[in-house]
Amino acid sequence: MQGKEADTYDAIVVGTGISGGWAAMELCRKGLKTLVLERGRLIKHGDYPTATLDNWELPHNNQIPEEVKQRDYPVISRKDYITRQSDIHHFVKDREYPYEEKQRFDWIRAYQTGGRSLVWGRQCYRLTDLDFEANAREGIGVDWPIRYRDLKDWYDYVTRFVGVSGQAEGLAHLPDGPFQPAMPLNCVEEVLRDRVHARFPDRRVTPGRAAHLTAYDPEVHLGSRGNCQYRDRCRRGCPYGGYFSSNSATLPVAEATGNMTLVPGAAVREIIYDADERRAAGVRVKMTTTGEEVEFFSRGVVFLCASTLNSAAILLASKSAAQPNGLGNDNDVVGRNIMDHHHRIGASAQFEGFEDKYYKGRRPNGFYIPRFVNMGPDSQRDYLRGFGYQGGGSREGWYRTVRELSISPGPELKAALAEPGGWSMGMTGFGECLPNPNNRVTLNEDRLDQDGLPTLIMDVAFGENERAMRQDMKAYAAEMLEAAGGKNVTPYETEAHPGFSIHEMGAARMGRDPKTSVLNKHNQVWNCRNLYVTDGAAMASAGCVNPSLTYMALTARAADHAVKELNKRNL
Repeated sequence: MQGKEADTYDAIVVGTGISGGWAAMELCRKGLKTLVLERGRLIKHGDYPTATLDNWELPHNNQIPEEVKQRDYPVISRKDYITRQSDIHHFVKDREYPYEEKQRFDWIRAYQTGGRSLVWGRQCYRLTDLDFEANAREGIGVDWPIRYRDLKDWYDYVTRFVGVSGQAEGLAHLPDGPFQPAMPLNCVEEVLRDRVHARFPDRRVTPGRAAHLTAYDPEVHLGSRGNCQYRDRCRRGCPYGGYFSSNSATLPVAEATGNMTLVPGAAVREIIYDADERRAAGVRVKMTTTGEEVEFFSRGVVFLCASTLNSAAILLASKSAAQPNGLGNDNDVVGRNIMDHHHRIGASAQFEGFEDKYYKGRRPNGFYIPRFVNMGPDSQRDYLRGFGYQGGGSREGWYRTVRELSISPGPELKAALAEPGGWSMGMTGFGECLPNPNNRVTLNEDRLDQDGLPTLIMDVAFGENERAMRQDMKAYAAEMLEAAGGKNVTPYETEAHPGFSIHEMGAARMGRDPKTSVLNKHNQVWNCRNLYVTDGAAMASAGCVNPSLTYMALTARAADHAVKELNKRNL
């Protein structure tokens, strides 16, 4: 019994990514002795070996040889801009963590302390009642059990701590918050803004809302943080703490309380379910470096924040006599309704007449154009929901001269290398994906990954509604660039597959009815009330905005609820 007592905590958090980091910080700050489990290796803030290196200081000029890509990273290589020597160490080797694709699914994973919070896109937007009410209004999926008013204060709370730079716009469907100063638009982006607003009053061009500190406040932005240095090397890890990550923000705060025990190399196999008490008693873990199986116990709560598909896998693997289909899966909903945003579609153009202008630094941000279709009677289309755009303008650098080989070596080439090239701009749409119970993942217990855990079988595809909106996503992007005076406007479209946006959601959705959902309005598993799931698995619909800020708000809200319920002895 003494051994079990030594491995018993007030709370257990599974995962250290964006949701897990928030759960750890909130529970620790509220006084709970909290065990935090990470299946990957330990990375401390600052352990970013390529953060200050230039491309020529990296092997193969920062490229990865094709044979290495095919051997180790066949899936990640589909998203080629992250297949670089500078940041590949933050992603898993696909051959070590395989999965089966009944339909193509680009699963991009990062197993280490901080998870994908070290490599995320950092765009922060809120869902609104346009999103929370859509399922009920249209008879799609299940109704969200919450509305914007339930999350508004929590959105504000996490926005202040994260430090989101942005500009207030006063739009109901793009709610403002307590922003850091916005990263300014450059000259061609300002032209796009002004001309789009003049031509299309229903559309808005605004600086991207990004988790980058532009006005660091040590009393608010706790952890190991400072202002963004405009280096745009974010996926390498930021030693300055300029952007929000678990490693620079939430985990250091949790550690400073003295209440956190962080254990890396701990791959959670399943939740231990106490059928008599109808509660999660703990977790069963495979220690990845030794192969040892270990059990940890919770006298209070368990927060499952392993990322959408891994959280689903853990629930499905948590089988018992009382829960033969997996924990919380009496209704066969766990693993279904997988969603992701579809993008890789938009337009680009060149801009003339700004040759006397440039910009300072490498801004890790751009502009955002919020949704403007299916917003009212005048904007109805023949598909449901909508899309927004992200994009940016820039000038070409010296490499254009080398690429074109238009000048022979000598003084003329030297002079040309010192002059920036022309201005160009691109934008890509991010479209909403509807929940569909046929889009699902299941366990493959016959094929194990490197950590000895069952792998997943992916059977997920975009549907007719997603395909129907893509023509508009491309056409409107070109239309706005043309209105802004762009030249050589070029629409583009690349085939989109789920997973590519790295916004997978929905595998254990919230709802109002235990017959059709996995979680209640507080993110508790219906039949296991001390088990909370607060990562992307909880989403009942996807919206068309980046979802991470919603995960953070849901997690902070759920942690507050959990501690209050523990204090009332309801858990």
